[in-house]
Amino acid sequence: MRIVLVGSAWPLRGGIAHYTALLYRGLESRGHTVNVLSFRRQYPSFLFPGKTQKDEGKEMIRVPSRPILDSINPLTWIQAIFWMKSLRPDAVVFKYWMPFFAPCYAVLAFGVRRFLKIPAVFLCDNIVPHEPTRLDARLTRLAVASPDAFIVQSASVRRDLLRFRPGAVYRETPHPVYDIFSPPRPKSEARTRLGLEESRIILFFGYIRAYKGLRTLIEAMPEILRDSRIHLVVCGEFYEGRQETVDLIHHLGLQHKISLFDEFIPNEKVADFFCAADAVVLPYVSATQSGIVQIAYYYDRPVIATAVGGLPEVVLDGKTGYLVPPQDPASLAKAVLRFYSGPTDRFLSAIRKEKLKYSWDRMAETVEALASLKKKSTIEDRGR
Repeated sequence: MRIVLVGSAWPLRGGIAHYTALLYRGLESRGHTVNVLSFRRQYPSFLFPGKTQKDEGKEMIRVPSRPILDSINPLTWIQAIFWMKSLRPDAVVFKYWMPFFAPCYAVLAFGVRRFLKIPAVFLCDNIVPHEPTRLDARLTRLAVASPDAFIVQSASVRRDLLRFRPGAVYRETPHPVYDIFSPPRPKSEARTRLGLEESRIILFFGYIRAYKGLRTLIEAMPEILRDSRIHLVVCGEFYEGRQETVDLIHHLGLQHKISLFDEFIPNEKVADFFCAADAVVLPYVSATQSGIVQIAYYYDRPVIATAVGGLPEVVLDGKTGYLVPPQDPASLAKAVLRFYSGPTDRFLSAIRKEKLKYSWDRMAETVEALASLKKKSTIEDRGR
């Protein structure tokens, strides 16, 4: 099968680019011919709060791609349709994650159906953004109107999809494990590489915005420090609220109990942070699913998370970690102390069993099923 995969790809950085690369590899390994249509400009600079949109690491996840798209230049969207038509693909799969791309993706999906006459499939991280604006609902309706079918990765995304497009054809397949980074290394070695000497380390990882709930975790630290051996490592690029976070840390007198790595973490350093930690903490205010859970599972690390969105579907309370209510510092602190009340490796066997569900082969099978779609009526599992 010839498949065009639309989404961010190297030299762009971040989790979406990693996902595109892994899906590309998964489909290629099953004998498909895959062409990646990517962006030459993903976001205008004034809308991007990070330091750079390019991957500047040493271990870059490279896949061949055509960077034709400019998210705000419709002429490139038309150019992309002609390029895809020249490939004579059997289906086009779009990696969709936010309404900002709705105009671009809607035009592309319309072109795929009208001129290429092949299925357009949206693989959705989110339908509703974590921090919605008034315009987002209109953009979302525009985005979901054209595709023939959808892949959702959690029940919360499924519910959002059906709210905006009742009767949509979809399959629900969980977010696969991110196994693209360096292999696991001994905890002592990882801590030495990071210059960390503490005996008990919890990790907050990923870019930092209000909905990620870092403030709740910091507010929980005074109670967590009933066990003075615990140290919090926060690593990720601030998209907002950096000064407020630093001020809160100093106000609570936590500057010696929190290590702040304020930067985008390149691929070659990801293993150090996860392997240095005993557990990963996701205090999200809202969520659909999280690629951070899948990185944690790759490194056999339990997750302490809030019970929001799709997180309860992948973090099994008491088995692969703990779940707590959102925006509740006391409950979060209690869960961290509970984690350290017993052997920290007691979750290991359950994590290793659970992550077997999250394979790229399974996601590739789902793509194959929907990419084979000729008419909606051929999908027998509508609504499953």
